[in-house]
Amino acid sequence: MSDSKSEFNQDGAAVVCRGVQKAFGSGPSRLEVLRGVDLEAHYGEMTFLLGPSGSGKTTLLSIIAGLLKHDEGSVRVLGKNLSKLHNGEASLFRLQNIGFVFQQFNLIPALTAAENAAVPLLSAGWRRKDAIDQARRLLSELGMAHRADVLPNKLSGGEQQRVAFARALIQSPRLVICDEPTSALDGPTGRHVMELLRKIALNPDRAVLVVTHDFRILEFADRIAEINDGVIQKVTAAKGVS
Repeated sequence: MSDSKSEFNQDGAAVVCRGVQKAFGSGPSRLEVLRGVDLEAHYGEMTFLLGPSGSGKTTLLSIIAGLLKHDEGSVRVLGKNLSKLHNGEASLFRLQNIGFVFQQFNLIPALTAAENAAVPLLSAGWRRKDAIDQARRLLSELGMAHRADVLPNKLSGGEQQRVAFARALIQSPRLVICDEPTSALDGPTGRHVMELLRKIALNPDRAVLVVTHDFRILEFADRIAEINDGVIQKVTAAKGVS
């Protein structure tokens, strides 16, 4: 496909996938995971990708994040055609533009909450003091100022999730990707962290993509894209979203 403006242009779309296909293996063992996915995620919105295990949502997430190459179709993220980025360029693009919130938090046990939140800045070459100061400011916004010097094993699940949010947001990414952000949390804690995510992460210059099968948090979505058998089956917009 061409890289023309008309191919990808959807005003306000941070992510545009068209006809995305991905398979693993070859011959009799070949497994088609994505079979022509069309998906958009818009700035200023929280888009949920909903589907059962094995539906292809994690593979699609990895492709959008530039961690995995798609076989066919087109993927544009924040105006970039991902198929044209080499490995080094893709890594730099992720570091500068995409924040990740992982299902299991992935905090480093030996680092404090502030140090964990500061990791992306340290990786980008910031001075340690400046990076930690910035992490403390963000943790304070998340109600974690008094826990900034605590190690992960002394934090509750909800507190660890807030540290994960801080780490994802610390470089002001234009796309925030959350992979099953509430699966390890009880209902009230999951709701609370989603309220925080919406308050802190969502703004007109940023898109938030949440991959989940947790029906308890669907009320926080602006759009819900349902995926099954490697195809987007339906996209539902919340009231007031065109």
